[in-house]
Amino acid sequence: MTAPAVAAPGQPAAPGRVSIARGYRFEVVKLLSQWRIRLLVLACWLAPALFVAGVSVQSTLPTDTLFGRWMHATGWAGPLVTLGFAGTWALPLLTSVVAGDVFASEDRLGTWRHLLVVVRSPRRIFAAKVLAGLTVILLLVTGLAVSGTLGGLLAVGNQPLVGLDGRLLTPGDAATGVLLAWACVLAPTLALAGIGFLGSVALGRSPVGLLLPALVALAMQLAQTLPLPVAVRLALPGDAFTGWKGLFTSPAQLTPLLIGIAVSLLWAVTATALAHVLFLRRDFTNPTDDGSARRALTTGALPLAGLLGVTVAVVAATTTATGSGIEQTKVERALATEFAHLYRMQTRQLHRPAVTEARLRTAAACSKAGVQDGARGPGNDWRCVVSWHLPGVAATGSAVYQLDITADGRFVADGDGPKEVNGYFLVRTPAGDAPNPLWQFDGDVELLSTSAKG
Repeated sequence: MTAPAVAAPGQPAAPGRVSIARGYRFEVVKLLSQWRIRLLVLACWLAPALFVAGVSVQSTLPTDTLFGRWMHATGWAGPLVTLGFAGTWALPLLTSVVAGDVFASEDRLGTWRHLLVVVRSPRRIFAAKVLAGLTVILLLVTGLAVSGTLGGLLAVGNQPLVGLDGRLLTPGDAATGVLLAWACVLAPTLALAGIGFLGSVALGRSPVGLLLPALVALAMQLAQTLPLPVAVRLALPGDAFTGWKGLFTSPAQLTPLLIGIAVSLLWAVTATALAHVLFLRRDFTNPTDDGSARRALTTGALPLAGLLGVTVAVVAATTTATGSGIEQTKVERALATEFAHLYRMQTRQLHRPAVTEARLRTAAACSKAGVQDGARGPGNDWRCVVSWHLPGVAATGSAVYQLDITADGRFVADGDGPKEVNGYFLVRTPAGDAPNPLWQFDGDVELLSTSAKG
């Protein structure tokens, strides 16, 4: 990088370096002046509210999404449904549009030399652009969260929310969980933003750089559908996009979530630091130098691949992570616990005498594809029989469930009889027909044991 020019005698002095604060304000204004960024801001602040309000008045609910089946019951389900969609599609695309283009736009317009003359410091330019990109991304994420929450509360109301273990969360607890869930996904969003900055610097005007965060997110989603070992799953920077579901169990499954957040932040810092190194090596005097594939591979992809290997090794060595984490005893415990809570909810609906979970003594016996003992792994071939005891009743109650367990531990329990317990989607109450909480419900298997590794 050439030294600043010195003014000749009798000529006006050269302007001083522009501060990071001034450069940051300029970059924010420049980003927000783009029509596509303005359109994204408008969509993020309006579309979730309209979507949640629209779905809440429909007869068909998005039951394939976590908490989608509760959108008629409480407004707090709306922002969580929005979060599930955002983590899968919206946030990767938003980071691509913002972070993936914040440096590449200067290559397309050929304005690097003009920017350097004004700012006179590549490091300040880099800092200003990164901070501006993160500000716009935060604005978009905040819009998604606020819009989805307001849409749900205005359309449905501030009612309690059923957690993933069947417990009924008060509106205050539900609000806290929603806020923490959205805060948690900021970490993997920052990881994708760092990858976007790296792609924008390393690949210049190439469209691959713009799409890199979305492509990485898609690759991680495909990987997470596979029965990966828990250590590998937790080492992926996108695991926190789904790990927030652990906030809605009691006790909360915080260990996998905290690991996912730490890994995501480590990826964000590493990718941004690599982008900074590449940016300082750029030859801005050559308008055709907008990155090279070799430099992107050696300074970008290979260090991140090494980071993935290191994090897998660290997680495997410091946790009890073994196999897929989905084991028969864990499935039985999660199902029995949730059934007991939901059974009490059904009892209140039917105005029957109240009974505690301890007195129900609920238990579950599960098998998978004919494997009676030691069943493990995801799949839709789990079959479970739940049994319980009512005080003063000699006979033991039982109900059958078919379970579809995904690789991340989420399961959908589909009731298979008897009809009066879980075989029909409605129950007849003194006030009329009402949704049967025991018919179908979502749950979560704890992949990572809370005990320390021996």
